[in-house]
Amino acid sequence: MTYSVKETFSPSVRALRGVPGAPLPVAPPDPGALAAKVRTLAPSMTRSMQRVAEAVAGDPAGCSHLTVTALAVRTGTSEATVVRTARLLGYPGYRDLRLALAALAAQQATGAPPAVTADIAVDDPLGDVVTKLALEEQQTLADTAAQLDTAQLEAAVGALAAARRIDVYGIAASGLVAQDLAQKLLRIGLIAHAHADPHLAVTNAVQLRPGDVALAITHSGGTHDVIEPLRAAFDRGATTIAISGRADGPVTQYADLVLTTASSRESELRPAAMSSRTSQLLVVDCLFIGVAQRTYEDAAPALSASYEALAHRHSPRANRG
Repeated sequence: MTYSVKETFSPSVRALRGVPGAPLPVAPPDPGALAAKVRTLAPSMTRSMQRVAEAVAGDPAGCSHLTVTALAVRTGTSEATVVRTARLLGYPGYRDLRLALAALAAQQATGAPPAVTADIAVDDPLGDVVTKLALEEQQTLADTAAQLDTAQLEAAVGALAAARRIDVYGIAASGLVAQDLAQKLLRIGLIAHAHADPHLAVTNAVQLRPGDVALAITHSGGTHDVIEPLRAAFDRGATTIAISGRADGPVTQYADLVLTTASSRESELRPAAMSSRTSQLLVVDCLFIGVAQRTYEDAAPALSASYEALAHRHSPRANRG
């Protein structure tokens, strides 16, 4: 992973910012998820890579018969671009992508029921859907736990526990996760705020300074509305943390600490925004528990006070006139 790091950041945190361990091998995505994969990753691709991705997603049968050279010619790109695109889509190499394209073409030719997820068909009974989704969620959590760098996590917990102020940035589904983390930290006495509005995020970020923490949540690693405030916070000396599905995404250029997440295979009705939420919430909960452990003497009374302050709202008797 590459970082763009200034020399003035806090050594107590940024000195611990090691390169996360090599990711564990993962299975190539299911052929049925290819179109959704292309839609998810297209914004982070170069224009030439987008042409390759759009070609294979739009005509899997035709592209499955093309050599890497022929596909490069068809898309007006290079062989290297074709290989890079295949790897970005989750395949070890172009040969593996061709096999997936052939399988997808065969699936389309047989008229098999369309996939709602990689393992769930549109006509599956709801009971089967529950079981299959539960298994997918379990696998996503296991994959995230396996690849989570504990040294980076420890450093992030330490930074949050000692922070004067914490800003959390997230958009759309990641914004909901940002709100979850902020409200958890507030309940144990920390000053934390989630910012889903990109303008407010930037105006708050420019007020940060050393001793503050800015945390960005983005599955793609390339969401501009999240990167911009994180960069502003980084430039002003705040400790910056990124929770990202891509360890090499653009957001990591401005992150002192990077916590990577896994996601289950997405498809038409289970997009990345849905699958990534599970892994993001696991990381958020790990951060919260770690901070609560570090600050237990203050966190426990603060948590008790928040429970007591809200108790009357949960008691039917207390609400009776």
